[in-house]
Amino acid sequence: MTISSTQLRTTGGMATWSAHPWVRFGTRRLARLVISLLALVTASFLMIHLIPGDPVRSALGPAASQSLVEARRESLGLNDPLWVQYWHFLRNLVTGDLGTSITTGLPVSDVIGDRLPATVQLAVAAFVLAVLVSVPTGLVMGVLTRGGRRPRAELGFTSVSVVLAAIPEFLLAVGLVYLFAVKLAWLPVAGRSTPASYILPVLALAIGPAAVLARICRVELLSVLQTDYLRTARAKRLPAATIYLRHALPNALTATITLGGLLLGGLVAGTVLVENVFGWPGLGSTIVSSILSKDYPLVQGVVLVYGIGVLLVNLVVDIALALLDPRSTIRES
Repeated sequence: MTISSTQLRTTGGMATWSAHPWVRFGTRRLARLVISLLALVTASFLMIHLIPGDPVRSALGPAASQSLVEARRESLGLNDPLWVQYWHFLRNLVTGDLGTSITTGLPVSDVIGDRLPATVQLAVAAFVLAVLVSVPTGLVMGVLTRGGRRPRAELGFTSVSVVLAAIPEFLLAVGLVYLFAVKLAWLPVAGRSTPASYILPVLALAIGPAAVLARICRVELLSVLQTDYLRTARAKRLPAATIYLRHALPNALTATITLGGLLLGGLVAGTVLVENVFGWPGLGSTIVSSILSKDYPLVQGVVLVYGIGVLLVNLVVDIALALLDPRSTIRES
């Protein structure tokens, strides 16, 4: 059997296209995302079945009649075989149906859609504040302390950043409430009513990540400042702003972006405790109240949203790293 020249050109073109670094990167990352999503969906589905006892009875309470419990179990599909429930769960996820809350009877997707914007606003505002504070701080401290200069400034910066990074968000939130809301009465204690009500919860979420990012940015900058091309730039007597902002900072941001993505995922999870401290009407307070009331479909839906958010943040970080540093192993491997 002979192969025509058109077939050869088509096969060669497909091979060349599939060998492109960006295509291989996108295919590999998409496969990882699909596998992670499948694992997340399966774990969230099994969560309600691994809990000892009857979740419907636990949610409705001991005073509920057996007929009501059976009717609610039937409506939730909990009497079907496990594989049938899993199939229905996957099918409903594709259509955006996350089930029905046991305690309120409202669709879980409606509850999440009502609470999600408040959590996203809080997490994004805290992340933006952490980046805006940490990157300039790390850059300035890296420039001031390069080559072993100003050891006292370096010691003070390192000590303060370590202490701030070690304080849990909820403990920091309690301290901020006591100082600025109770003692000084400058800011609201709780709620989401005015722009001023954003200040304390955003600070509670942003201070720790900002301290970590500032340390990483300084360390990476010190490493970049020792490279040969930066020595050459200084030997050419280029302006300091050009050396630090154009040549040094972009190369020092790779590790900062990687850690920043992880911290953004952590910020989303960190909103759970901070929202409860400040009475913030987001997913964090929702998941705590649903756990206390044993509303497992709602817990299931919120866990899915948090997990998908972390996976999407990791995907965005990988793409940002590949764009920032085309020579990185993410793009070449």
